[in-house]
Amino acid sequence: MERRNGACATTLDHAVTEPRPSKTGHLRSEPVSPVPATKIDVFPHCLPRRYFERAIQASPAGATLQKRMTGIPVLVDVELRLRIMDRYEGYVQVLTLANPPIEVIADARTSPELMRLANDEMAEMVARHPDRFPGFVASLPMNNPDAAVAEIDRAIDQLGATGVQIYTNVAGRPLDLPEYQPIFARMAARDLPIWMHPARPASVADYAGESRSKYDIWWAFGWPYETSAAMARLVFSGLFDRHPNLKIITHHLGAMIPFCAGRVGGGLDQLGSRTDDPDDMAALGRLKKRPIDYFRMFYGDTALFGAWHAMESGLAFYGADHVLFGTDMPFDPEKGPGFIRDTIEAMEKMRATPAEKAAIYEGNARRLLRLKLKPAGE
Repeated sequence: MERRNGACATTLDHAVTEPRPSKTGHLRSEPVSPVPATKIDVFPHCLPRRYFERAIQASPAGATLQKRMTGIPVLVDVELRLRIMDRYEGYVQVLTLANPPIEVIADARTSPELMRLANDEMAEMVARHPDRFPGFVASLPMNNPDAAVAEIDRAIDQLGATGVQIYTNVAGRPLDLPEYQPIFARMAARDLPIWMHPARPASVADYAGESRSKYDIWWAFGWPYETSAAMARLVFSGLFDRHPNLKIITHHLGAMIPFCAGRVGGGLDQLGSRTDDPDDMAALGRLKKRPIDYFRMFYGDTALFGAWHAMESGLAFYGADHVLFGTDMPFDPEKGPGFIRDTIEAMEKMRATPAEKAAIYEGNARRLLRLKLKPAGE
């Protein structure tokens, strides 16, 4: 199984572990290399306390935050977070703000202030615990694009943000609309990553004849679709032709794209052959490369809830230089430690060289985020 072209291109035949059948007959891979000393989690989630208290008062949607904090106290409780982190040697976090997007909570007039508050608080957490939180990802008031661009500059220049987080849509509006392009342009100029988190509520029905989604389908399958659709819209908008150095870190290792690589490859090479929409063929003609080549320009995190086989698929598609360690902490059934432990275990089961694992655990984050974190033990 060949991986993507580039400096880290290898085959799984070169991996340090070999799969072997488990008792159930499924292939299993056993770790044979030590876990790297430093593990930089680029996609854990938090709710800074003052932001949380303001947000739950901002609108009825704030009740969602109230419910989350009650069920998952580590979102707000920094000391509890640190105690959980202590269980895993060399484990540190680059902080990101937890769902929901600010436009669900606040209008365009009030969202900039709330985002400034959240970013200020995350910067304070980094300042108080620089050895545990080597950086944070600024959140943006995407329902106010001018304010979002201003917050990019403030968060990076004044607070030291390592990048920004956006969602896959803005209150149902796609990211390829003209009003959001200055945000991508500014981040390309800054040469820092954009974190992209899925956003799709239960109110988006599974079928056109129904009023809402059932059985958490909106989350389990809707979020991967949402991420994949957003990636496709950005690709066909020509975003990467305009900004070839732009770095976008997708949550959940690029969602559906690695598994659907065949459809993305030869399938989208035939864009326009299945419909009578003239814009489809025109979009393909505007691109300078094959669609699949742009999809490989995205980055992805390892937040797959311990599914090492899915992790291998993402690694094979993107290459080790485009995969970063991320856990989705604390949204596991244990409300904190579970996804950290499961992701580390999956990393060790995954067939990859020690150098590839080191790049995923810490090397790529240090490079892309320009982290000044000292190596473990210093």
